[in-house]
Amino acid sequence: MSNFYNQTRAASSLMRRLKRSLINPTAVTRPRCFTTAEGHRPTLVHKRSLDILHDPWFNKGTAFSMTERDRLDLRGLLPPNVMSSEQQIERFMVDLKRLEVQARDGPSDPNALAKWRILNRLHDRNETMYYKVLIANIEEYAPIVYTPTVGLVCQNYSGLFRRPRGMYFSAEDRGEMMSMVYNWPADQVDMIVVTDGSRILGLGDLGVQGIGIAIGKLDLYVAAAGINPQRVLPVMIDVGTNNEKLLKNPLYLGLQQHRLDGDEYIAVIDEFMEAVFTRWPNVIVQFEDFQSKWAFKLLQRYRNTHRMFNDDVQGTAGVAIAGLLGAVRAQGRPMIDFPKQKIVVAGAGSAGIGVVNAARKTMARLLGNTEHAFDSAKSQFWVVDANGLITDERENIDPDALPFARNTNEAGRQGLREGSSLVEVVRQVRPDVLLGLSGVGGLFSKEVLEALKGSTSAKPAIFAMSNPTKNAECTPEEAFSIVGDNIIFASGSPFRDVDLGNRQIGHSNQGNNMYLFPGIGLGTLLSGSRIISDGMLQAAAERLAAYMTEDEVLKGMIFPPISKIRDITKEVAAAVVKEAIEEDLAEGYRDIDARELQKICQNEEEVLEYVENSMWSPEYPTLVYKRD
Repeated sequence: MSNFYNQTRAASSLMRRLKRSLINPTAVTRPRCFTTAEGHRPTLVHKRSLDILHDPWFNKGTAFSMTERDRLDLRGLLPPNVMSSEQQIERFMVDLKRLEVQARDGPSDPNALAKWRILNRLHDRNETMYYKVLIANIEEYAPIVYTPTVGLVCQNYSGLFRRPRGMYFSAEDRGEMMSMVYNWPADQVDMIVVTDGSRILGLGDLGVQGIGIAIGKLDLYVAAAGINPQRVLPVMIDVGTNNEKLLKNPLYLGLQQHRLDGDEYIAVIDEFMEAVFTRWPNVIVQFEDFQSKWAFKLLQRYRNTHRMFNDDVQGTAGVAIAGLLGAVRAQGRPMIDFPKQKIVVAGAGSAGIGVVNAARKTMARLLGNTEHAFDSAKSQFWVVDANGLITDERENIDPDALPFARNTNEAGRQGLREGSSLVEVVRQVRPDVLLGLSGVGGLFSKEVLEALKGSTSAKPAIFAMSNPTKNAECTPEEAFSIVGDNIIFASGSPFRDVDLGNRQIGHSNQGNNMYLFPGIGLGTLLSGSRIISDGMLQAAAERLAAYMTEDEVLKGMIFPPISKIRDITKEVAAAVVKEAIEEDLAEGYRDIDARELQKICQNEEEVLEYVENSMWSPEYPTLVYKRD
């Protein structure tokens, strides 16, 4: 991993990151001990008896010790046998397997949604145990609490709603948000995920029901990054919906009016941002599933003044960059060849253009980060939307897509024109990479995949990145069976590997945003960076790309298994912290100021230790009652 990481850095303009380590390479660094910020300190509570059992933050169920039962007036309110957390999990897992089928509401309720219901009930009762189960079984349950099942949850959220989780700010609350934020009980909030429900995954406008995506994302912040669950806040900003089905549904829980637009919309988001940053000045806000129309505008409006980022634009781009860099490695080519890759992109929404912008910047950095390099890198992309190839002849072209519009004369020399179909573009360009971020399931048809067989690359890469599963541009089975065994495949939602016969495996890599966003958030938090810079995002992507060994990538494995997510997040967060220090953005965290953090970052092991010791783990604390 380190060889690749150094190679990537050496090729870029970020050699300055190595300066400190070169000043005195023989110096012996004194080992430094850290006390975990999330240690096993007793927790003071201001409630007892049934109030404790009904509070999921503090409830331990049958794991309360007899001493605690006496101290908290719980004796007689629980069965007498005191169980360990391991015994509790074993009992829950037995029940889970038994109840999966029984919890279904008939043939229309898939098994995955039944699992979500059961896990959600545990979340309502006992947060510590919920996260203990989630972390121990992250590979199985990440697709339940996050994509693809979370899409189904959002579609049905009005019917699934049982207990409030998070906060709801609506167009009706204009002028009241500054006081509303004080209704949230936590004095400290580290992470907010906010959505307006306008573009949930590839499912479109789901209005207030989009709160499910914010809840699912924060579950992964806790499980993967160790953000304390008492310091996270899912938020829905309800400005109405343009989904006519919801507007006519009497059971819909949100505002039954059409969406605000223009200055009225901006005013609501501005008021929300002012409110949360007034109460929690150091909070990090992740924007999630805002429609393309607003995603870029809001990102540009706030990113230079607030600790915020947009996961659809920047997180998706970072994961895609890590995958694209991994694909170059898997092709057995040197990293400097990445700027030579021909990339056809299907999809010109916020995710698609976000990826293309990030890939262009990465190419430019590898070529010396000059203005000429940045300008020439755009020629490596052919962007196709619902109306075909985008050229400079396109009327009313989206300003964000304009830099990637192909010159009409140049396209003509390639046998292409404004509006050329995807299959025509693939056939004529013969790309190294076919990248799908269209949200259109099955877009990579047999005809398109057949055309990719003419790629100039001996090992072309297919990225079917749209979520949820039904929106994937193709399946790995389709890709391997049509294009051939010698390809690289990645998708946004999970798929099984493909048996190619003769003991050969076609690896189905999941380019999941959860590889990056937890580490970006954790690294920003622990650095105390004032903003989240492009350099911090790039450092995160490069660290992810470097995680896989050479042997693994040559076998077509460009993303690690989800089971390693805590370790991946630790590595990514460490890279983000170091970059924040390098860019002089870090202000420190808690009792570690910027100067001390700078010393820590001079030693790779120490910064990793600092990150790991700051990650919350789901262990029951000792509870001590204190009268208000």
